[in-house]
Parts: sequence; C-alpha cells; structure tokens
Amino acid sequence: MDTELIRRIRKLSQQHAYTSIHMHETIARKAGFSGTDHKYLGFLIEKGQMTAGELANLTGLTTGAITGLIDRFEKKKLVKRRFAEDDRRKVIIEPNIDNIMALFEPLYREFRKESENIIASFSAKDLKVIETYFLKAIEVMSETTNKLSEK
Repeated sequence: MDTELIRRIRKLSQQHAYTSIHMHETIARKAGFSGTDHKYLGFLIEKGQMTAGELANLTGLTTGAITGLIDRFEKKKLVKRRFAEDDRRKVIIEPNIDNIMALFEPLYREFRKESENIIASFSAKDLKVIETYFLKAIEVMSETTNKLSEK
C-alpha cells in the first residue's frame, strides 16, 4: 500500500473533521447556541425521548452540563421536560421535532443540497467504497471513545 497516499487521506480526514467542527460551531451560533449544543439535538431526533441520564451517557456530558443544555433547549421550545410516571425522580426529555427542524433546516439547506450533489456525482461502486470507509471509521471512533471512557 502507498504510505504517502494513506498519509494524505488521513490528513484529509483530519481536515474534514476540523472543517466540520468549524461549520457546526458557526451554525450553533446562528441558532443562538454556543459550541456544539445543537448537535446534541441530533441525538434526541435520532433516538427520540430519553431521560436526562441517558442523554448524559450518550453525550459524555456531566449531569450538571445536561441540565444546562436542557434549560437552553427548553427556553427555545426545542424540548420539553416531563417526569417519568413510574419514578418522578427521572426526567424525560421530549424533543419537539417540528421546532428543531424549523430552526435548523434553513441553516443546513444549502449545505445539504451541495452535499447531495457531491454524493450524486459518484458512481454506485465509488459510493459503496465511501460508505464502507465511513462505517469502519465510525466503528473505530466508537471503540476508541468506549475504551477511553472506561479509564
């Protein structure tokens, strides 16, 4: 295998990650958030309602940070808190998908369109390679995260 090509691809992957962070930080600020708060809404959209503790475990944030996060989301009517019926100590976070999409869809519209155009420009065979790369990269990142979280 060409080690120089591997190095270039790894560097491009890093540059992609850095650029992604910068873009998401910018979108967060436009939506009235700091940092990557808005990305945590994606967890709620994908997984649906969950307890504050589950959200803390999923994000790696402390329960105190989750409380502040939920406060910020609730203030913008993006989530609603409710107590679990079986245990009132548990707080269930319910995403308001319509409000979340109304806030973020305009900020992502052009990016999504351009991304889809790029994807559509590849052959089915190329897309399978790209898909395989992403699946394996996600697996490696998840394993790394899990190992580091255990320490």
